Amino acid sequence: MQTMSVQVGSSAESQNAKPDEIARRTANFHPSIWGDQFINYDDSQDMITHAHKQGQVDELKEVVTREVFTTSAGDLSHQLKLIDAIQRLGMAYHFEREIEEALERMHTTLHDNDSDDDGDLYNVALCFRLLRQHGHNVSCDIFNKFKDENGNFKESLIADVSGMLSFYEATHLRVHGEDILEEALAFTTTHLESATTRVSNPLAAQITQALERPLRKSLERLGARRYMSIYQDEASHNECLLKLAKLDFNLVQLLHKKELQEITRWWRALDFERKLPFARDRMVELYFWIVGVYFEPQYSVGRKIMTKVSVLLTILDDIYDAFGTFEELVVFTEAIDRWDLNCSNELPNYMKIFYHALLNLFNEIEVEMVKEGRSDRVPYAIQAMKDQARSYFDEARWLHEGRIPSMEEYMSVATVSISYTFLTTISLLGMGDIVTKESFEWLLNDPKIVRAANTIFRLMDDIVSTNFEKERGHAASSVDCYMKQYGVSEQETVDVFKKQIMDLWKDINEEFLRPTAVPMPVLKRVLNLTRVADLLYKGEDGFTHVGKVTRDSVASVCINPVPL
Repeated sequence: MQTMSVQVGSSAESQNAKPDEIARRTANFHPSIWGDQFINYDDSQDMITHAHKQGQVDELKEVVTREVFTTSAGDLSHQLKLIDAIQRLGMAYHFEREIEEALERMHTTLHDNDSDDDGDLYNVALCFRLLRQHGHNVSCDIFNKFKDENGNFKESLIADVSGMLSFYEATHLRVHGEDILEEALAFTTTHLESATTRVSNPLAAQITQALERPLRKSLERLGARRYMSIYQDEASHNECLLKLAKLDFNLVQLLHKKELQEITRWWRALDFERKLPFARDRMVELYFWIVGVYFEPQYSVGRKIMTKVSVLLTILDDIYDAFGTFEELVVFTEAIDRWDLNCSNELPNYMKIFYHALLNLFNEIEVEMVKEGRSDRVPYAIQAMKDQARSYFDEARWLHEGRIPSMEEYMSVATVSISYTFLTTISLLGMGDIVTKESFEWLLNDPKIVRAANTIFRLMDDIVSTNFEKERGHAASSVDCYMKQYGVSEQETVDVFKKQIMDLWKDINEEFLRPTAVPMPVLKRVLNLTRVADLLYKGEDGFTHVGKVTRDSVASVCINPVPL
């Protein structure tokens, strides 16, 4: 790794020392793996086909609306399957109102019809899952009819593999106290694992994928891409819907490529690779992360803002975590808290470079928000950034003092430093009229769904990164704090955390049940952030150490179009 040639001032011990003379805990992060492919993207060819494809998409949307929401309205089972396919193919954003109205009607029908013999396992589970996803509090008692007189699930269900898969997916929408769904999760998991050897594709592929990551935890873009190849092999697939999904995926991907090009230019202009060589260059991975939060075309401005802010957040994290001395961090945290360009005079050179970039970016965001008549959102974003820096500083102080805090003290700071409250706040900047002052105020009160998302991400991150971070000197993680406080082994700690993570998903599900505290699209941002964490931090830290999962995911969402 390059050493820096800037002069560091500010603390007594380093007044006249060069940065490479100060002992720093650099982490030797590997460089970006993406080269120049995004900055060199040439859209001239794509733009020629764009208008033609857009015309086809508009025509197909009309056909799908007719077929799904008018023609099939009388056939509940058929319509359920089509709505499920629309959602899984990433098309739901085109048909929000129609889906909402269809599910409202189904919910009313379910309410009015309490007969016990209605529907097979596949349809009952699918109906339950779709209604729960949309906030309808359907009772899990509808599954009682699938039990025998001894209170066990009927043996006959085991042979119905697609029914079992549908039931398995439904269990991931469970909330606290739903014992029948806990039993169902264990029951379906066991039998689906053994079914993969008995059934042929595409069902076997679907089961394997669901066991690895159920729909509730799947990224929409990634899930859509995968589901296209499964759906086209189903005998009963809707040809118009499949064609629409493929065309639309590629059109939206073109927009993503243009955004990536623009953000890459901004990143290169900062020249941080040369000026701040100790920091991670994960701009492309962060853009992918944000596409996971919202991929839809109407959130283009939000995506660009969120990616740029996330890029600077990662570097801020590296300054606190890996490069800054404690004395420098004291002054730095104070400067961020004061949020005034004049404060930069007191900072060492490398911090000054970052501080200027940070304030400039937030000025840019303010200009954008003023243009949209939404400047009242900016103070919430700035305050969230100050809170973020403060939490990083608290962790740096623990390391400086050589202290392992109690689990409670650790989590009160670490669930802020993990950044999902901050990123949710930033995501709301670019969300249009659906977001009001109330949504920002709601975030300030640490709502249950955000607390759950922060805790899930924090525990998943600590489980996979604790050993790497120990190697370079790092503040204690939740794993260390828990082991010390309860006198247990690392494996026992990890087992406890995994159980906690499962319970926290129930908190997330509970917050989606109507009436919701804030509009559903706001809750969706928190859910989607948690889904990204589940992808990138399950079994490895796929963000800091970019491996196959991250590489393949970025390629399929942002680089390779779907073959038509």
